[in-house]
Amino acid sequence: MNRAYRVPLAGTDLDYFDGASAVNALVPGSYQRLPYTSRILVENLLRRCPPEQLEQSLLQIIHGQQQQDFPWYPARVVCHDILGQTALVDLAGLRDAIAEQGGDPAQVKPVVPTQLIVDHSLAVEHGGFDPEAFERNREIEERRNADRFHFINWCKQAFDNVDVIPAGNGIMHQINLEKMSPVVQVQHGVAFPDSCVGTDSHTPHVDALGVLAIGVGGLEAENVMLGRASMMRLPEIVGVKLSGQRQSGITATDIVLALTEFLREQRVVSAYLEFFGDGTRSLSIGDRATISNMTPEYGATAGLFYIDQQTLDYLTLTGREPKQVELVERYAKANGLWAEQLSEARYPRLLEFDLSSVERNLAGPSNPHRRLPTKALAERGIAQDLSKVQAQEAAGQLPDAAIIIAAITSCTNTSNPRNLIAAGLLARKANQLGLNRKPWVKTSLAPGSKVVQSYLQEAGLLSELEQLGFGIVGFACTTCNGMSGALDPVIQQEIVERDLYTTAVLSGNRNFDGRIHPYAKQAFLASPPLVVAYALAGSMRFDIEQDVLGHDSAGKPVRLSDLWPSDAEIDDYVARFVKPNQFNAVYQPLFDKPLDVKVDYGERANPLYQWREQSTYIRRPPYWEGALAKPRSLSKMRPLALLGDNITTDHLSPSNAILADSAAGEYLAKMGLEEADFNSYATHRGDHLTAQRATFANPKLLNEMVRDEQGEVVQGSLARIEPEGRVSRMWEAIEHYMQQQQPLIIVAGGDYGQGSSRDWAAKGVRLAGVEVIVAEGFERIHRTNLIGMGVLPLQLPEGVSRHDLALDGSELFSVTGDLAPGAELQLLIERSSGQCVQISVHCRLDTAEEVEVYQAGGVLQRFAQDFLEGQQETSSSSPSSDRSVKEQEAEL
Repeated sequence: MNRAYRVPLAGTDLDYFDGASAVNALVPGSYQRLPYTSRILVENLLRRCPPEQLEQSLLQIIHGQQQQDFPWYPARVVCHDILGQTALVDLAGLRDAIAEQGGDPAQVKPVVPTQLIVDHSLAVEHGGFDPEAFERNREIEERRNADRFHFINWCKQAFDNVDVIPAGNGIMHQINLEKMSPVVQVQHGVAFPDSCVGTDSHTPHVDALGVLAIGVGGLEAENVMLGRASMMRLPEIVGVKLSGQRQSGITATDIVLALTEFLREQRVVSAYLEFFGDGTRSLSIGDRATISNMTPEYGATAGLFYIDQQTLDYLTLTGREPKQVELVERYAKANGLWAEQLSEARYPRLLEFDLSSVERNLAGPSNPHRRLPTKALAERGIAQDLSKVQAQEAAGQLPDAAIIIAAITSCTNTSNPRNLIAAGLLARKANQLGLNRKPWVKTSLAPGSKVVQSYLQEAGLLSELEQLGFGIVGFACTTCNGMSGALDPVIQQEIVERDLYTTAVLSGNRNFDGRIHPYAKQAFLASPPLVVAYALAGSMRFDIEQDVLGHDSAGKPVRLSDLWPSDAEIDDYVARFVKPNQFNAVYQPLFDKPLDVKVDYGERANPLYQWREQSTYIRRPPYWEGALAKPRSLSKMRPLALLGDNITTDHLSPSNAILADSAAGEYLAKMGLEEADFNSYATHRGDHLTAQRATFANPKLLNEMVRDEQGEVVQGSLARIEPEGRVSRMWEAIEHYMQQQQPLIIVAGGDYGQGSSRDWAAKGVRLAGVEVIVAEGFERIHRTNLIGMGVLPLQLPEGVSRHDLALDGSELFSVTGDLAPGAELQLLIERSSGQCVQISVHCRLDTAEEVEVYQAGGVLQRFAQDFLEGQQETSSSSPSSDRSVKEQEAEL
């Protein structure tokens, strides 16, 4: 600690680190000009930075310099059970490796408090029109995931500093917002800002409270868990000034879809955004959280709001102790984090957005930043041929563009009581007028916490939603994560036989092709009340603003405007029925007393997990075997795929249901699983033998190496094996190259790796033998995951696209040059004709730490090297140095 700036916090018995004094001592008067993010980073440096690095690091922040690394130590790690479990599988495998090399495996454990919430494993097999849907879906979840839950429970016992929230209690982001984040932490008599990294790209959800929280891959989270600093350079900090107020009838979902389009156009990729201005005052924390949650959809790293009275009111509403609420206010005002104290903050780039310009919106049909105003449905060609749809329905057929799934899901919207109340009020009006959902629409309500159930019940609105088929199917991340479950077999058969264009509508944050359901060709994002309305419409050919949803008992036509609740009615219901006691009733049993976790895993003293050899969910990771056991050659690499722009982690490693005719499905069948229990790709990521077969398994993949006779790219999970030129399924190509020990490369367009923070999108390609990714641009989280797996990310020069290289996939690639942060390296391309071309590429190892991780072979290999060296030094050190290590651990 740098104790010179540790001072008492007035009105408490605590101290804090005074950022203003430290900064102004170096450059007088500069603290008041710093953005919110910079002030958070200054405090972290004062508290945690080695003293010899402090002044230089502070000066970088003061002057907005980005040339050198400095350490950031997040206070917590938050995980869901997909990436969180996978990270802990890695640590369990690392224990094995350490033990085999003579180290003490019990010392491999999280040092930073780690919270794991089991929220990504429930599939909506039973829709919301089934009154027993919740119980039936939970029973299926427990049965399918028995191996996974066994391992997670073992982790709670085997690893210190790991807390587990069991399945059936909510989504990590909503629980983080409503309970886990104190906004201001206290340790060892010091108050400081809460901060966290989370193994999900939507971790910035809690940025709405003024908490610096960013999504990272599982590999980066492992690094933080193990007590290492997250090395960073000062990010680009962009101010987003919100002005005006939303129009009547406009939801926070409409606002965030408009913002997502706007911010994508403004190219804020990897930036830290700070929302401020008069417009923020009318936004509740629920509204702000809707905006912060979709940070990855507009490409940023963080989406922060300042601490203000709205923050304090929300903490009170959600049942935080009055003493904690008072501490947040005292600390924020003392250290310059209160909204009114940031009026002089200066931003290198400032954007402005008028909330009054927002209209009712959808997003789709493929990307969350493709905004679609509902009034423009006809002119965009979405709503058309309604008479044809009605004729098909009258003939007993599924109509064109049938909506087969309508889901109120995802923490993006269910953390916002206003959105859920609006959906309930719309449902009540629809019931009063005698409207019904279309019978082919699979409906569901999956709140992010049980508090939603409490206030909807007290308001008398849950029964109204249930009447339209929106009963609660689970408290988990479901449809938005591709866990939408099976369709009615009759409906599925008709879709296949007629090759129907079918759609889904959901109140989520992701609608990438192939993600929501294998039989939903495309998907649209919408606010919860719009989701209910579309369940009544039944087809995307319906003009939701103009067309008639049905007729009341008097034969009068009913349109959306007849159902939509007024803002005053929504606000009245929120004020009357959302109460602190509901939050206390839900969260006190989870956090204020020990959980009853029953584990049958053997002796507690055994620090090594007893791997189940026949498991298709949990398997000892192979990170010291195969492609990872030999040095990377960076020479004579063959392309596995040539890809376009906007390749998502869903393309690289899908999360949706596993089909029987897929490579993973065939493997699971050989392992004895019934097709009904194949589960999703996501749930099997603890078993590399299943997860490897998900690599590039997305049926919407367009590998430009695979073309038809007319030269058009063929869609599918396909590759071309070279030098034979033989087209095969992607997995067969990967197997072939693995057997040949052939190093591979991938060439791609811009924004490579956008989407979820999915470490298997990097693990899968590395285990396949991919050594290098050359792209026109990378999304931040995926780039760090690649480095964490020992894959070299190289970026084409500005103005040069993959098309300029004139590749056909028959080439061999080699990389030469000296590795250094941001170095210029040479990419040698040998064509089958014998011609050689050489171009300069930009090394996207951005920091010295990233170079060291890459050279070690990845995060785990780097940790193993340092750990064994450290144990050797400790064993020969004096008792005084041993005490120093313990003191450091206590401080962490």
